[in-house]
Amino acid sequence: MKIKHFLYALLLTGLGTYTTSCDSYLEEELISGVSAATYYPTAGGFEDAVKATYSFMKPFYGVERGFTMTVFGTDTYTNGADGSFKGINAYDGRLNGSDGFIRDTWRDLYRGINQANAVINRSEGLEVVSEEVKTARIAEVRFLRGLYYFDLVRIYGDAHLTLEETQGVEVEANRTPQSEIYAQAIIPDLEFAIANLPDAQDDYGRATKPAAQFLLAKVLLRRSYTSFADGNDAARAESLMTQVIEDYDFELLDDFEALWDIGNEQNSEVVFAIQNSKSQVDEGIDGEGHRGHLYFLMEYDNLPGMTRDIENGRPWKRFRPTEYTLNLWDRSIDTRYDKSFKHTWYANNESTIPTWSEEEAAKGYGTAGQPKFGLGDTAVYIPGPQMNDEWSQARQDRTPYLVYTDDEYTERKFPSLKKWLDPTRPNRQHTQGQRDFLLMRLGDAYLIRAEARFKQGNLEGAAEDINVIRVRSAVEGMEEDIKITAGDVSLDFLLDERARELVGEGHRWFDLTRTMTLVERVRRYNPEGGPNIQDYHVVRPVPQNQIDRTLGGYPQNTGYNN
Repeated sequence: MKIKHFLYALLLTGLGTYTTSCDSYLEEELISGVSAATYYPTAGGFEDAVKATYSFMKPFYGVERGFTMTVFGTDTYTNGADGSFKGINAYDGRLNGSDGFIRDTWRDLYRGINQANAVINRSEGLEVVSEEVKTARIAEVRFLRGLYYFDLVRIYGDAHLTLEETQGVEVEANRTPQSEIYAQAIIPDLEFAIANLPDAQDDYGRATKPAAQFLLAKVLLRRSYTSFADGNDAARAESLMTQVIEDYDFELLDDFEALWDIGNEQNSEVVFAIQNSKSQVDEGIDGEGHRGHLYFLMEYDNLPGMTRDIENGRPWKRFRPTEYTLNLWDRSIDTRYDKSFKHTWYANNESTIPTWSEEEAAKGYGTAGQPKFGLGDTAVYIPGPQMNDEWSQARQDRTPYLVYTDDEYTERKFPSLKKWLDPTRPNRQHTQGQRDFLLMRLGDAYLIRAEARFKQGNLEGAAEDINVIRVRSAVEGMEEDIKITAGDVSLDFLLDERARELVGEGHRWFDLTRTMTLVERVRRYNPEGGPNIQDYHVVRPVPQNQIDRTLGGYPQNTGYNN
């Protein structure tokens, strides 16, 4: 069971919201023109209000906005040929408070927070559900409010804090230090969630105790790097992740590639995922879905023997891996590059299959005028890093299909991440995919615990956790060779290992800003962003419309112009 996608037009006093939430195979309802004052106090209204709180994850996680703000502008990805938000990667004047992604993320997070506040505030005195059920549902909502506030502070820094429902027009806003938002909202919310959520839910997709422990561990680890850290933040983060790893039934999959099998999404490694429904994304009821299949692909569809199809994806060419990324894996011992990136495209367009030329025939490569390959044969091949020496220009010339080595990569031609491909879409143009967005998984839990151990000086323990991840992905027979020792553990190694394991999964900008390495690493590895990035870019600008609409104005983050 999953929590069902449902559509609401629940009109709070002075606040209209249209929401979609997760996918469960509960009954769909369309509820419109209903006052929250009369609907929320009912048993069904309370349940629907809780479910609606989940919906505000969907405009960020798994769609272009979220990928752009977490993958782009880092050491791992720079810009491809297309896209309208390149300022987020280039760190130039286009990255400002008027940027649509900057504006809409702030807006939607506060909508989610207000929805959570409304549920919490209106639950007081609610007698139509039992106290046990009410407490459990409030724990879900507080988990979500903790997540939304955590996203706010790690994207924007200091921000407006309210734990009360907004009703009517409000033109005043505070600027609360991050330290207070952690202390008053994020940590208490997640501690309440841990104390009151079940270990597992019958409705797949609802918040659980291990998901809350996982999130609080990340929260505390991030705070451990700040000037307002508590002295035991890293130790608490380690303890929480130990509980996630040891106290439940989560297990690493034997095969790293099985994580990306679209038929294997509800697997033993998933701690928390944001749900999408195939029927709803196919029919356009859900306008979001998972769109990762669009952004990480090269332009394969105009190459000889190829046309766009469902299996190979619709290539929007937004994000191109940096040279740093492509050299992270030692492919002689580590399978994760080969299981994360696509290598071969098979001919699907007979009308554009090339023929051998007279000159090529004269060199003995083939028969003049004859097709170089047939339908279903290899049309394009990217051997990937560490393979250049095997593909000299002479070998490429006599090979019937196109081969791109790393000296031939462009903003249109580059290794394509295959984690998010969705061959189940109804047609080749369909933008919404049905994949769930994998927000928390066990592999990340081991790496977060390794970092928490590193922060406490426990290098042996950190190496032990890292090796669990590395051995899982070892080339057969290389399990001992892939292991590291305590002496290998450093912050740079931890960040490299997170990139190897989690590339393209929406963690990178948060990882670099948490560890205060964003500026250094973008300068070192991102050719477009490196020349422009400044120290103040560790937070995004406050949206201009927040500044304009606040009585007396609202402070802009340092370094950005209003």
